[in-house]
Amino acid sequence: MASEGTDFPPSGWNALAEPLIAASGFREYDARWRYPEEINLPGMATFGAALGTQMREAGVGPEIVVGCDFREYSPAVKDALIVGLVGAGAKVKDIGIAVSPMAYFARMRLGVDAVAMVTASHNPNGWTGVKTGFRHPHTHGPREVARLREIVERGRLHRADAGGYERVAGLEEDYIAHAAGGHRMKRRLRAVCATGNGTASMFAPRLLEAIGVEVLPLHNEPDSRFPNYNPNPEAVEMLEDMAAAVRSSGADLALGFDGDGDRLGVVDDEGEEIFSDKVGVLLAREFARGRSGARFVVDVKSTGLYRSDPVLKELGASTEYWKTGHSHMKLRTEETGALAGIEKSGHFFFSGDIGDGYDCALRAAAEVCKMLDRHPGRSLSDLKRSLPRTWLSPTMSPHCSDGAKYAAADRISERLEDLMRSGGALGGLKILEINRVNGARAELANGSWALVRASSNTPNLVVVCESTGSKRELESIFQDLDRIVRTEECVGPYDQSLQRPGSSKPDQSTPNSS
Repeated sequence: MASEGTDFPPSGWNALAEPLIAASGFREYDARWRYPEEINLPGMATFGAALGTQMREAGVGPEIVVGCDFREYSPAVKDALIVGLVGAGAKVKDIGIAVSPMAYFARMRLGVDAVAMVTASHNPNGWTGVKTGFRHPHTHGPREVARLREIVERGRLHRADAGGYERVAGLEEDYIAHAAGGHRMKRRLRAVCATGNGTASMFAPRLLEAIGVEVLPLHNEPDSRFPNYNPNPEAVEMLEDMAAAVRSSGADLALGFDGDGDRLGVVDDEGEEIFSDKVGVLLAREFARGRSGARFVVDVKSTGLYRSDPVLKELGASTEYWKTGHSHMKLRTEETGALAGIEKSGHFFFSGDIGDGYDCALRAAAEVCKMLDRHPGRSLSDLKRSLPRTWLSPTMSPHCSDGAKYAAADRISERLEDLMRSGGALGGLKILEINRVNGARAELANGSWALVRASSNTPNLVVVCESTGSKRELESIFQDLDRIVRTEECVGPYDQSLQRPGSSKPDQSTPNSS
């Protein structure tokens, strides 16, 4: 296999002249490149041919749903992908410009197993990528992405004359109606709808209006230049803009959508962010009522309240902490029969009688509004204050090269396990358990915890801590963990862009990153 950062040599059909595909674009659960520096149109056609080859190899298809976000160059990238797919014998159903969950909805509505969505999500302009999968509601995980990369590298592309193309129109209204779930608000609700000028601008306001929410638009004009900021509801600049809009308008909340509409961010009526994992706890309480033995899956970066919240305990709910990543979470939610999967980054996967298993920010926004409808006399900040108080660090990212990060995370995990076996502690709290499903999550004596893992997409480790006691305890947990992290010479400084100013408020404390 080509080494990281190299380009695959031209290969495959003679009709594809000089294809360029950077090997580094194949990530853990999707593919993403700078365009055209790391992938060009012939390269995307080759990728499409490889995807069609993989479909045949897996016994999938030949039909495949294909869509794209609205970036200026995305239709051309999509068309190149389609050329490769059709040449490999796939029958393409082109849904045009869409958000990712609309593509997932389309495969369900059209009875098609495979999907390929051209999007760079919240990445800046100049990026492109593909999210793909072969079985509803799943998308490729590490094994499938690695096999796809291997097909591209070896250039063994299947060639067939049986491919075809069909343009499928008219799914937008069906998708929005499905995401709304037939709900109509009983209480008056005013929501700031923040889309950062991304593709969700074409869909999210319509969803909120469909359920009877008064929409206060914030950068809802589609503009592929992203003139204000990248549409990323985890980023400080978008959250601060949402908070300012709530305070100036007196809105009941702000709902923020990422570039391809599969992640949601929430700001309450007081202009304070509620991290998505805490939003998930509130939703889990709603879902667990009247459903005996409700199960949830959350990623390892998420709050410990899923296990310690007295309301969830009383309702008999149980939660498993699982691997970060939308493909991992979709699969585990289905495997375990969970009602919902919830990821701290803002992916929500509703299943069973709640949803269809795929991550849809529009459906998640509708569920947040429905939750408020069930509590007509309470604000979102009231519901947030009903949660036990914790202090949660931001997601911190000490630099570590892609070639070194996984081995470094393994060694740090082993040191944490050694510390646990010797009766050791972090922040003065005894380590009770180490969850090694994705890095190492150290569960501490009072329900606090600390996590170190390798990032799936960028050259860094991921460090997150939560305290149930105080901001000072959070800082102490972090400092003890950081001393272990610093035993690795390959680990560099923390990415300060992901950190918020220190605060005494819960959820916003920032440890010193020395």
